[in-house]
Amino acid sequence: MIGVLKEWFHRYFSDPQAIILTILLLGGFTIVLTMGSMLAPVLGSMIIAYLLEGPIYHLEKRRVPRLIAVTFVYLIFLTMLMFIIFGLIPLLSRQVTQLVLELPNMVVQGRQLLLELPERYPALMSTDQVYEITGRLKTELGSLGQQVVSFSLSSIPGLITLTVYLILLPLLVFFFLKDKQYILDWFTSFLPKDRSLATRVWREMDLQIGNYVRGKFWEILIVGAATYVTFELMGLNYAPLLAVVVGLSVIIPYIGATVVTFPVALVAFFQWGWGEQFGWLVGAYLIIQAVDGNVLVPLLFSEAVNLHPIAIIVAVLVFGGLWGLWGVFFAIPLATLVKVLLSAWPRARGGPAAERLPAL
Repeated sequence: MIGVLKEWFHRYFSDPQAIILTILLLGGFTIVLTMGSMLAPVLGSMIIAYLLEGPIYHLEKRRVPRLIAVTFVYLIFLTMLMFIIFGLIPLLSRQVTQLVLELPNMVVQGRQLLLELPERYPALMSTDQVYEITGRLKTELGSLGQQVVSFSLSSIPGLITLTVYLILLPLLVFFFLKDKQYILDWFTSFLPKDRSLATRVWREMDLQIGNYVRGKFWEILIVGAATYVTFELMGLNYAPLLAVVVGLSVIIPYIGATVVTFPVALVAFFQWGWGEQFGWLVGAYLIIQAVDGNVLVPLLFSEAVNLHPIAIIVAVLVFGGLWGLWGVFFAIPLATLVKVLLSAWPRARGGPAAERLPAL
């Protein structure tokens, strides 16, 4: 057994480059796992900086000085942030409150439909069971509505934390953009000079993460806008709220689109019932999802490394379980990191792992 372990260690860790890369990876994962919640503003600002680096790069290609490009793009970012804080969030808050208050009435309508089951299938469910289930559900929803509408003093610490984050995040974004090269030079000054493998992996991941973050932003924006216009034209209630939910659902590949279908269908059903309008609404929603998956995603993520759907789902489950929302958002880049490492990792005997492993 010891001989097998020695042979395995010599095969994969005999190269000093592999040792350097292993230390960097372990250090990065340890920091995120142990201090992820404390570093949330930093992680969020890094994501936004990646997002804004795209238009800054295009301005620099047109010979615009970086400081002017950073200032221009940053002002656009602040304008959008103010719109979200003072325009979009209050609107969504009102719609969430209205929806929660309307849920008990939806339960009553659902009870009327469920009461048809004992008549058609008496062995499956009785009338008393229908009233018991809907009664409990209505009670729970009523208490939920009171919690949403009422303002609790216990939420004040959370509001203070959110306010601090809203102040820190724009500042961090600005300095990440303005001093990007200085920060990178400072960080690399602590690394060994001979770090070709780590540099190779970093360049590949820098390309992948930048492409993924910017592509995901545009996917959220396009899917959310198309959904809002469609729902608004068809007269669906809570169109802004549902459009935001549908837009954000693209963060979770495959799973998000499936889960968000239920609230869309339920709102449409309780508004129109089984009918022509309900069918048209569901059909339009499915068309949006089909265009997103078959046209938008290949167009926006053309430079991304292809991953098998099983690999993506496993990555979402694993990294989401480890890091919550951050892990879900970065599931695809992290899965890509694993693939890049398997392909680039040096071996004492034989070629790289990519020659032996099938492409995911």
